Amino acid sequence: TDVTALVEEIQKGEPLITASCMEHVIHLIRRLQQKLGEKENHKFSLFKVLRTHILPLTNVAFNKSGSRFITGSYDRTCRLWDTASGEELRTLEGHKNVVYAIAFNNPYGDKIATGSFDKTCKLWSTETGKCYHTFRGHSAEIVCLSFNLQSTLVATGSLDATAKLWDIEKGEEVATLSGHSAEIIALSFNTLGDKIITGSFDHTVAVWDVGTGRMLHTLIGHRAEISSAQFNWDCSLIVTGSMDKTCMLWNAVTGTHLATLTGHRHEILDVCFDYTGQRVATASADGSARVYNAETKKCIAKLEGHEGEISKVCFNPKGNFILTASSDKTARLWDAATGHCLQILEGHTEEIFSCAFNYKGDTIITG
Repeated sequence: TDVTALVEEIQKGEPLITASCMEHVIHLIRRLQQKLGEKENHKFSLFKVLRTHILPLTNVAFNKSGSRFITGSYDRTCRLWDTASGEELRTLEGHKNVVYAIAFNNPYGDKIATGSFDKTCKLWSTETGKCYHTFRGHSAEIVCLSFNLQSTLVATGSLDATAKLWDIEKGEEVATLSGHSAEIIALSFNTLGDKIITGSFDHTVAVWDVGTGRMLHTLIGHRAEISSAQFNWDCSLIVTGSMDKTCMLWNAVTGTHLATLTGHRHEILDVCFDYTGQRVATASADGSARVYNAETKKCIAKLEGHEGEISKVCFNPKGNFILTASSDKTARLWDAATGHCLQILEGHTEEIFSCAFNYKGDTIITG
């Protein structure tokens, strides 16, 4: 791309970019081009095996820089780790059942939320390990949660068919999102933080207004349980994956169905956008993953090689690699453009349930 021409085009639509900051924007775009053009030596090597949970892990998550990560477990704890040293920094104890859903309030990373089968969500300090709040109100297990990017709210989704929004500062409930007729197992805020989606076993995804707690749209079309749902970065699209073996794209503003992405032979267990929202990756119980172009809706790569179902798929932040976690005890790294398997990450002796990249893209955790 001709950088100067691009910046002039950006300037036409962005009144905040005045002549005085043109040079700076040009510099930033050149840096971005350079970063995207860098050839990477993409070999990952086993760095540390951290054994401390006495029961299986549920989920793993990095803070934004990747300096810390957390693990949730059936042993009722969440543990905080130093990535570089592999040292366990804290054990967050207090839940009376499985700690299933976990998250940092990225990009800040100073708080951790844990959602448990004990029907509560707890908010913790990353630095001290102190529990700020215990959010009570759900009448069944909490299985998904998310912070908004503004770090003012945490949302929890439960098997009681409701989602709840909680105020992080005040420690109180802001809204209950009622309307689904079955368990909510996925939720996701948009980037702006004014909308949230919930995916349910009732085969639908609901779009909610965060400010009022009102349901704006119901995305109807899947013929089986929803397994995952996500907004793209600019909040224009929603992707949904379902046990009906398909993935669907929706207009996030109007709630209209745009496309059905087919090809998998079994349930789709996970879906995600790349960071720009130009591509969608799907993971299926058929042991394969696929990459689709969000604009043309065409399948651009098939990731084949796992010998068991794939429960988790994610892009690295740069968008050139895809990571998959499978019940075949391996995680795999793939070239997102060609679908070639670049590396098989071995060492686990049972199924891998979750995986994540750090923001720099040079470290992976598998649980």
